[in-house]
Amino acid sequence: MLTIILTRHGETDKSHPEQYLGQRIPAALTETGRAAARALGERLADVHIGRVISSPLTRAVETAALIRPTAEVETDDRLMEADYGDWEGHTLEQIEAGWPGERQHWEADPASFGTPNGESGEDVARRVRASLEELVAWAAGAGPGARVLLVGHSTLNRVLLCEALGVPLRDYRRRFKQDWANLTVLRFAQGHPPRALLLVANDVSHLHGISGATWD
Repeated sequence: MLTIILTRHGETDKSHPEQYLGQRIPAALTETGRAAARALGERLADVHIGRVISSPLTRAVETAALIRPTAEVETDDRLMEADYGDWEGHTLEQIEAGWPGERQHWEADPASFGTPNGESGEDVARRVRASLEELVAWAAGAGPGARVLLVGHSTLNRVLLCEALGVPLRDYRRRFKQDWANLTVLRFAQGHPPRALLLVANDVSHLHGISGATWD
């Protein structure tokens, strides 16, 4: 049985004002982002984690290393944030001005429709499915209590939650939220496609002193 401890990277120097930050623009954690990652690390300090796997983007790798300083951080390109194409680096107001009406069209069904010269939700989901299938297969041979920490991104994680929980992909922006350095926990049994039980969702109580494996 596989337990995935899922989080989003911490706040970055591109987080304010809020903008579409995907794969193309470098971003580093702020001190607030680092502090949140350390707080999550303290919460998980006594939790056995077999593997730490991160998106290769700097903001995610840095978050992973702060959460688990002594672990080897693996990177998986399939965990990269959605490519927002021409919208990268633009705020909502700038997108509304530069691409009138297109964001509303995309918001209605972000699974089928991609951002201009970017990815659709289904593009991201294909990457996520392959990664989840490999992790469930790995857990089958790793014995009971197989736990993996995944460090991803807002859209990536919400697409993963749809895939894991059987939620229609077009609803990923409406049904799920992923705050910076949150704690989300999923437990998978064997099966195809991989399906999970949601144990913890978007929990940031470690920022207020809570620690430990509160889902067990």
